[in-house]
Amino acid sequence: MTTVTLPTVSPPPGRYAVAPGRSFAELTAYYGPLATLRRRVTLTGASLTVPESESESESESASVSEAMSQAAGARPVFRFDLAGTMKGSLLSEHVEPLADGRHLQLMADLDVRGVAFPVLLRLRVVRCVEGRLLVVGSARLPYRLLRRATGFRLPWSRPATRLRLLLAAEFA
Repeated sequence: MTTVTLPTVSPPPGRYAVAPGRSFAELTAYYGPLATLRRRVTLTGASLTVPESESESESESASVSEAMSQAAGARPVFRFDLAGTMKGSLLSEHVEPLADGRHLQLMADLDVRGVAFPVLLRLRVVRCVEGRLLVVGSARLPYRLLRRATGFRLPWSRPATRLRLLLAAEFA
């Protein structure tokens, strides 16, 4: 069996935003193996800022994950602004490429009611063409810790032990 790797192009440096209707966010509450609540969360804004790379020749031949981790001091910044059930913002602190080159791991802070809650968000790069980046990812959040730290609460009729935040966005 042969493995075919698809060539990827890194997004050029700059600031990218998500056009209206080109994003999706969903919050799912789980109690054990059962989903007790599933709600779409309004993604009011999302942005990606890719810093200038040190050498242009590297950015032309680098994969997405290599481009995301080129400069130690200048890393890309993802920001997702949420409204509705979970009002807050998710801002990445650190972007780390995973081994296969098509996945990214973001260490981020979920800011709910002025309190930053640490989140590990794993993104899969679905498509990366010149000037466009389509990502899909999810984060698992322990509900009790989130509730104690930020005061975020679900309705009493919806018990939960953990939450899953699902995000999909096309940056252009």
